[in-house]
Amino acid sequence: MKDDLYFDHQTPKELAEDLIKFITFEDGDVVLEPFRGEGAFYDAFPCNVIKEWTEIEDGRCYTSHKDTVDWCLSNPPYRLETGTKRVNSFWIILDHFSDKVRKGMAFLINEKCFSGLTPRRIKILNNKNLYLHKIVTCSVKKWYGRYYFLLFKKEKCSFHEALDKTY
Repeated sequence: MKDDLYFDHQTPKELAEDLIKFITFEDGDVVLEPFRGEGAFYDAFPCNVIKEWTEIEDGRCYTSHKDTVDWCLSNPPYRLETGTKRVNSFWIILDHFSDKVRKGMAFLINEKCFSGLTPRRIKILNNKNLYLHKIVTCSVKKWYGRYYFLLFKKEKCSFHEALDKTY
């Protein structure tokens, strides 16, 4: 996987500030912004947390961050170009960070990423003790369509279930 092939859209600062309010951070929580971009989420993290970041454009690829963190929060790249094939990168990113968080993770995604959360993938996350706790729907005028801020926590929740069968 070549990280330099991701495409990005910068998160509006006010949106990042509003979305962060849905997470309860504790003093000293370590919070990672793995796709910092221009820093909308990173800059809006509260002052009582330890802020960490990666950004491929600044020579710090998300795969190089090896430590576990309390929270991972970002607007990740939605697709990856691999030769002649375009791949939805959201599951790759979600799965990668599911093993690196102690409390939870939250990502701002589009409908194509959302549809990539298959029942099998939801079960994989649940088996890692990660559960979808909240979906916040938002609109960004300069982007196309609706966007969803998904909040996963390492805390059992029956808000979202997945059926194993295909009908």
